[in-house]
Amino acid sequence: MSEFLAYLQLGFSHITDPGGYDHILFVVALCAVYTLNQWKEVLILVTAFTVGHSITLALATLQMIRYSSDLIELLIPVTILITAVSNFFYQPPVKRLPGRKMAGGPSVRYLLALLFGLIHGMGFSSYLRSLLGQETGIVKPLFAFNLGLEFGQIFIVLAFLLLAFISIEILKLRRHDWNLIISGVVAGMALSLIIGNEYLEEMLG
Repeated sequence: MSEFLAYLQLGFSHITDPGGYDHILFVVALCAVYTLNQWKEVLILVTAFTVGHSITLALATLQMIRYSSDLIELLIPVTILITAVSNFFYQPPVKRLPGRKMAGGPSVRYLLALLFGLIHGMGFSSYLRSLLGQETGIVKPLFAFNLGLEFGQIFIVLAFLLLAFISIEILKLRRHDWNLIISGVVAGMALSLIIGNEYLEEMLG
């Protein structure tokens, strides 16, 4: 297997690994309020997250920025909790009347996805740097790893939207109830990660 394919597979495995499910939880929280027929909105949202984590993944892996890994490990579940809780207050957009323009700028959800993506990118980079070690040629592994992350992310999104379609359209679960169930479970798991975080325990002393 070539180096490129090896890092591509590592990126895919890292984000889809159930053992490190924090990134999976965040992607699920992002998508919880959407259905399969809203794939365009989901695409924009996921792209915003991608832009965010691609920036800091590259900067941190190239050692152009420095940060506390322990702090990032705490902030990641915080981003999950905030996203999940925000879903409780989500209101589906009202259908636009013909010939009427929609007011307002980009959605706050897209901005949050971008900003939180910056934090998750630093989490991704910690893992990638441990793989690279003292290797000097890191541009190709960085690109391959990031591409693998995207494939894994797309896989998670498609699987979740398919599950949402089955639950809402076939099993006739109310969309509002689906959102509350998924977001509630994700929020509870994120809160558990925050409470059990060693860095937080040390700070609270």
